Amino acid sequence: MPRRRAPDPVPPGRPACPQATHLDGARGAGEGRRTARQQIEARCGEWPSPLDAGAIVAGQIGLVRLARHDGEIWWSETRPAEGGRVAVMRSRGGARPEEILPAPWSARSRVHEYGGGAWEVSAAGLIFSNDEDRRLWRSIPATAPPRALTPPGAWRFADFAITPDGHRLVCVREDHAAPTEPANTLVLLDVRAGESPGSVLVGDRDFVASPRLSPAGHHLAWLAWDHPNMPWDGCELWLAELRDDGTLRDPRRIAGGPAESIFQPEWSPDGNLVFASDRSGFWNLECFDGTSVQPLCSAGFEFGRPQWALGLRTFACAGAGRLVCTWSEAGRWQLGVLELAHRRLMPIAGPWVAIDDIVAEGDHAWLIATTETAAQAIFEVNLRDSSHRVLYAPTPALLPAEAVSRPHHIEFAGREGRTVHAHLYPPVTLGERARPDERPPLRVKSHGGPTGAARLGFDPATQYWTSRGWAVIDVDYAGSTGYGRAYRRQLEGGWGVVDVEDCVDAARMLAAQGTVDPGRLTISGRSAGGYTTLCALTFHDVFHAGASLYGIGDLAALAADTHKFESRYTDRLVAPLSGNEALWRARSPLHHAERLHCPVIFLHGLDDRVVPVQQTESMVTALRARGVPVELETFPGEGHGFRRAENQERALEAELEFLSRWTRGSASRTQASRAARPASSRRPSAP
Repeated sequence: MPRRRAPDPVPPGRPACPQATHLDGARGAGEGRRTARQQIEARCGEWPSPLDAGAIVAGQIGLVRLARHDGEIWWSETRPAEGGRVAVMRSRGGARPEEILPAPWSARSRVHEYGGGAWEVSAAGLIFSNDEDRRLWRSIPATAPPRALTPPGAWRFADFAITPDGHRLVCVREDHAAPTEPANTLVLLDVRAGESPGSVLVGDRDFVASPRLSPAGHHLAWLAWDHPNMPWDGCELWLAELRDDGTLRDPRRIAGGPAESIFQPEWSPDGNLVFASDRSGFWNLECFDGTSVQPLCSAGFEFGRPQWALGLRTFACAGAGRLVCTWSEAGRWQLGVLELAHRRLMPIAGPWVAIDDIVAEGDHAWLIATTETAAQAIFEVNLRDSSHRVLYAPTPALLPAEAVSRPHHIEFAGREGRTVHAHLYPPVTLGERARPDERPPLRVKSHGGPTGAARLGFDPATQYWTSRGWAVIDVDYAGSTGYGRAYRRQLEGGWGVVDVEDCVDAARMLAAQGTVDPGRLTISGRSAGGYTTLCALTFHDVFHAGASLYGIGDLAALAADTHKFESRYTDRLVAPLSGNEALWRARSPLHHAERLHCPVIFLHGLDDRVVPVQQTESMVTALRARGVPVELETFPGEGHGFRRAENQERALEAELEFLSRWTRGSASRTQASRAARPASSRRPSAP
């Protein structure tokens, strides 16, 4: 259970609320149902809601990865009710799902801390990384218990490529034995032999990823990059012959570089290597035919995404001359078929707005996708007639479709001539009527990364707020993905300034339009979004309360304590630390805590290795010393994010309780709080 400290006193007074979407007679399950005959005028932010945190978390199962093997569809799912365990499932022809990897096994990798690529199924059976011991295991369903492929040690494994005969396996290995930063290598293992950590194939780079074997298993492609780049800044695509003796012959770089990002190398059945490159300004599809690289589809939208986790996919080969593709346009993911002979992309209409994984075989494709009104599900798509069906939907419906707040994509003019993108979710009421003189309170979401994106699709956590009368705006601030390389690069040198200004301006715009209550503006963010939140509260006078979930308060401390994958990330986002110590200090809320006066709630996992909990504890100590209202909850056993059901539930409840409490105060109290602030500039140093 979380460790909870007593909250600060409830502020006095109750101000006023707004107009919002009203659904006469709409009905939902649980507390607070209202029929058209029972309509009441309710205060926005305090509407009775059919969604409580326990119900949201109890039914949630996250779908992680798909595979197609021997006529079966395989997938993995994260189960908060089982402590975040990742189970592996399979089904044939839509039959009842069968659990292949039961408790206590959990197919999870922690390479780069964010993991991904934790299992693969092939002629060798199921190969998976077990979360508890980090070892590789092999399971042949219905025959014998899993057998270890690697010995105990300080290694982590992920992102598997297996030869067609199932005898050899290439994967990413991360070695944590050295006292310095971990070593990332590509290694080769013999699946038939005894336990082995593998022999190194590629070991001269800071990072490697995406090993992919050709259809015959004789050639290996992979990605590599070095500090200070992240893979979306620039990486290289390499190709070599894999000899029978387990060595590589004639390795050569065929695409990419320090200023070109390559995403998802994938072999087609005819031996061509397909991948996405952003050298055109967008992650567009290209192909290496053994001689040269040729564009397959050049467009002003993205076929790739940032590689925060391993094993990500946005397209799949459906035969030798056809790709099934997904792409992001204005934050919305779409599906289509690319006929390679004619370089023609044909969209396939469907209800999905977020697509997380894809596999294909013959005339069918399978997606993990989310719609505006329903949580993640596995869709089967018939490529002949573009029809689709839901194959598996593990999460029950929590709201009727007419009671779901649906996002509106908006664009507005930001500072210095930039266009800012965001998704606005209005309040939706189940029979209540907002008081005629009110506008809703606002919750600004600052997404993580910061090289991430606001995620469209049904999110019960967002509906948790909108069903209570809150408006939510999810800001794709400059630096977000999905809008091209130039938009991503707008954050370079400006982290803690540009992203913050875009979130601040989104709130100001909605308040000026009369869409939300200007006296009830809040902001919330996780990880890097927590840093954006703390900067917004420290350097700007807009928000009245905030929530930082495992956020960053001190950039220099983060650089000293964080993991290898992101240890040089801030070099590009701010500047290299050496010679720029004053700039780093100017961008760190901890060193300007005297400017932060509004209430803040902090939530953090005690086992977080990405953003250590000391970041939050230092901020809380500094604010409490000045009498700023703060609340801190820490979660034993949790890392970077909350995986256990009871902790997810508590995090939802705690943030709502806190932000609601501190947005009930009157406008006069808000003005008095601002008057107490020093007159010095709130803006940190510009890039």
